[in-house]
Amino acid sequence: MLKFDFNTYVNSFIDEKEYKKLMEKKDEITKKLNDNPMTGWTERIEDSLIEQIKDTAAFIKNNFECMVVIGIGGSFLGSYAFDKMLKRYFKDDNFEVIYAGTTLSSKYLDELIDYVKDKNFCINVISKSGTTMETTITYKLLKDVLKRKYDATEVKKHIIATTDKEKGKLREEVNEEGYTSFIIPDNIGGRYSFMTAAHLLPLALNYDLDEIVTGYYRGKRLDDYAYQYAVTRNLLFKKGKVVENFCVYEECMQPFTEWLKQLFGETEGKEGVGIFPASTVHTRDLHSLGQFVQEGNKIMFETFFKVEEDENYIDYENRNLHEINNIVEDSVARAHFRGGVPCLEIVLQKLDAETIATMIYFFQLSAAYSGFLFGIEPFNQPGVEVYKKEVRDSLAN
Repeated sequence: MLKFDFNTYVNSFIDEKEYKKLMEKKDEITKKLNDNPMTGWTERIEDSLIEQIKDTAAFIKNNFECMVVIGIGGSFLGSYAFDKMLKRYFKDDNFEVIYAGTTLSSKYLDELIDYVKDKNFCINVISKSGTTMETTITYKLLKDVLKRKYDATEVKKHIIATTDKEKGKLREEVNEEGYTSFIIPDNIGGRYSFMTAAHLLPLALNYDLDEIVTGYYRGKRLDDYAYQYAVTRNLLFKKGKVVENFCVYEECMQPFTEWLKQLFGETEGKEGVGIFPASTVHTRDLHSLGQFVQEGNKIMFETFFKVEEDENYIDYENRNLHEINNIVEDSVARAHFRGGVPCLEIVLQKLDAETIATMIYFFQLSAAYSGFLFGIEPFNQPGVEVYKKEVRDSLAN
């Protein structure tokens, strides 16, 4: 369950007439969303696909020690963030899932190869095009490890590909080699792809897919809140608040803020507009960036995440430590508000699979609404291709 407070520490920064005007545009904005061809993420996933994912996950767990997920960006960050929010910090009994493919660091890749070379591991490579540089390099290096250990027939059993249905280098390889494969649908972009095999296969190894699916589509009920969040952000942007700082008070939620940063950064950051997404982990960052937020340049607003219930209760001097953590959160929001920083709050009853999945749908919907409010296409990312072309040209010389 989620609760929202977009009023207490925000209203004094927003003109009521402007707010009402944008709220009255909801039917218009909703029509733009419904008419857009890239909204497959709002449609119900097929039960047959869920069963196929479950069967593949069972095969992986019965035949391998661990799985290396190779991907980057939107088709990767969702499952990684979800997993980090639910797994234990230290002693973890889950089936081992290693998330790789996000770096060109030779140090990291060398140590990754050294770690898995003596393990019975499989690969889940995720790439719609099959040409993403970081993914391609990591995949080739780890596939070479498999080739040194097994014959060609056995190697094929260790590779699962999630890619385009018909085209791309990875799909060509799948067709040639006969790997187990899943599809990234044409009507779903990477950062909106949580309810696809790209995310659900890694998660199915350790979590209940039925709970995830139920929670995700429960997010549809939060449509009005998602639009309200988008409107509030838009009006704060017009007041010069051009940075949104996502503030979490649980260390395990930090990867989720990375998912949020891509979701909003790629959705909104076009044609000279958009809110720059940033993130902090409290109370840690209160001792570093807190000074700037409280008294520095007033370019930002903040969105706070509070977790109401925590099963790991620790008493400290006759107070519950989780309660103290939430008291700090409330106090910081008040202090920053008095320092000229608007603060929105999203409350999670608890960190569980259904609640997290609901929250993911909520933010995808709000980001889409926000793109339309900015007057841009929410589902493309043409600017990303600019740096890729520069890299290709430089490597070619």
